[in-house]
Amino acid sequence: MTLPFFQVDAFADRPFTGNPAAVMLLEDWPDDAVLQAVASENNLSETAFLVPLATGGEADYALRWFTPTTEVVLCGHATLASGHIVLSRDPGRDTVHFATRHAGPLSVRRADGGYELMLPSWRPVPRPLPDLVAALGIAPPRETLWHDQGYAVAVLDDEAAVRAVAPDFRALARAGDLLVIVTAPGETAEVVSRAFAPGAGIDEDPVTGSAHGVITPYWAERLGRDSFTAYQASARGGHIGCRLDGARVALRGACVTVIEGQFRL
Repeated sequence: MTLPFFQVDAFADRPFTGNPAAVMLLEDWPDDAVLQAVASENNLSETAFLVPLATGGEADYALRWFTPTTEVVLCGHATLASGHIVLSRDPGRDTVHFATRHAGPLSVRRADGGYELMLPSWRPVPRPLPDLVAALGIAPPRETLWHDQGYAVAVLDDEAAVRAVAPDFRALARAGDLLVIVTAPGETAEVVSRAFAPGAGIDEDPVTGSAHGVITPYWAERLGRDSFTAYQASARGGHIGCRLDGARVALRGACVTVIEGQFRL
């Protein structure tokens, strides 16, 4: 059996930047073990699997995401990449709607030469996180925040502090399947961040859409406005336009398809 395969650099305006994601178009769902094996073979931070839904419904595709080791609740960059592939294959379409198992309805639309991704707004709340702070190897941050979907946030003083973080990845992995975010006011953009998920098989994620679904409501309140520019300061790096839209977060970015072919099973 062969499956269409695409590798897309998401939140990127040129190859080798942003966050690479695999996008795979299926006719129906195979066993989860097959999905996990395919994602492990791809060995990217996420592989997105899409299955078309009956026409006339609220969603066009069912969407799931797998890291090399586990299925995840939400992945922003692979959703953006999935929207890019669907809309690139259908130039007459402006928006694609996805149904997900744990994150509710998501959508991607064309916007200003790129795309706008709509995610749930998961506002974090203050919580002491001393073990994670120790694993990050940082001085006491300005504050630490938590969201029950498995997101931990440490707010630092400035971009230099974010770029200097050198975590103990084994210690972070012992905390389980968490996305640990460090963020601060930026110079490259108004807000900078980095994101680590060694418990899900990803030491540092290059550009993380779901992380911005968590930090956007925080920074919108702190900055006193609903929109701002963001940069994830990984080795690859990526720019994201962030906007709080009620109970949703709108993230803007571009995508570049770098590989297209067939995956053989």
